[in-house]
Amino acid sequence: MVWLLWPADPHGVSAKSAAQRLVQVGQPAHLVWNPVSGQIIQSLPATRAALGLPGELNRHGRVCVQIRVLGSVHEPFTDTKMDGLDEILAWLDSWNIPRHWPAGPPLPHPHSIAAPRSRRAWAAGGHFGHSQVPDTSDGGPGPIDIERIIGDGLSPVQVPWPRQELTPVPTRSLDRG
Repeated sequence: MVWLLWPADPHGVSAKSAAQRLVQVGQPAHLVWNPVSGQIIQSLPATRAALGLPGELNRHGRVCVQIRVLGSVHEPFTDTKMDGLDEILAWLDSWNIPRHWPAGPPLPHPHSIAAPRSRRAWAAGGHFGHSQVPDTSDGGPGPIDIERIIGDGLSPVQVPWPRQELTPVPTRSLDRG
């Protein structure tokens, strides 16, 4: 599940017009969402690949749901009222998309452009910002509050533990003489 931005003012642009434009430019998303008005437009079924990511990334996993949110990398959409989020989460739950964020919270722009993009985290499935998807260079969605998206804190953010140094275990001979 990837959260992508469509750089538009959600106070002046409808999700419908953004969805139409995405189809025109050949980059349809599964859903286009205006978090201010709550308008949600479904352009594609979840079983069909969207085209917001480069190459075969659109087809990774059982489903690779892509949601375009009207907003800006400088003004996180999680700072708005986010009307319609419950409906989106219920739809994602119906596809068994885990409510966790394996890569942790997305970084603020412009740091997000050079953010590490872990293939290991990507393989875990769950929610990702566009800036966290391997083989991409996009900086969106910016410093969103992932807890406002994935739940009330009951679903942990899964961040990999740092590797620990292993202490060599002395070996002994098994010769029985």
